[in-house]
Amino acid sequence: MAQNNSSFPVKLFVYDLSRGMARELCVFILTGRQLDGIWHTGIVVHGKEFFFGGAGINHCLPCGTVLGQPNSVVDLGHTEVNEDLFMEYLESLAESDYRGDKYNVFEHNCNTFSNDVAQFLTGKKIPSYITDLPSEILSTPFGQALRPLLDSMAINPGGNNITGQR
Repeated sequence: MAQNNSSFPVKLFVYDLSRGMARELCVFILTGRQLDGIWHTGIVVHGKEFFFGGAGINHCLPCGTVLGQPNSVVDLGHTEVNEDLFMEYLESLAESDYRGDKYNVFEHNCNTFSNDVAQFLTGKKIPSYITDLPSEILSTPFGQALRPLLDSMAINPGGNNITGQR
């Protein structure tokens, strides 16, 4: 069990769900904006990667999702929140705000989760280029046209659901 006075590193793993295609395809022509990627994020702390998707809150070993290696890693600092307290926090989120049925690709997604967890652990937000992407896409006619299709999607990169696991 972790000591209360210990400090634990917190990282944000950033994956491009398009695997570079958002930048390569003429997304600019469709949206009027250059997209560098379509971002999925996970928080890495206490030796595990935690993320939210259509199946709720999941975890795996770092880089253990079907997405492979992250495109980038953002150092969010350190936390004094031990693993037991963190798991209690995640379980409460999994039963309320971050149940799988509450997933929405634009308004309540993996990046919303990562941002909330980062603030809980470190007091810092994740980079705005990640959290602002959905509203940037929706502000375009193309984004509005795609919204009905995209609203029905749920991203699930694998992992183990945290509900009931300690």
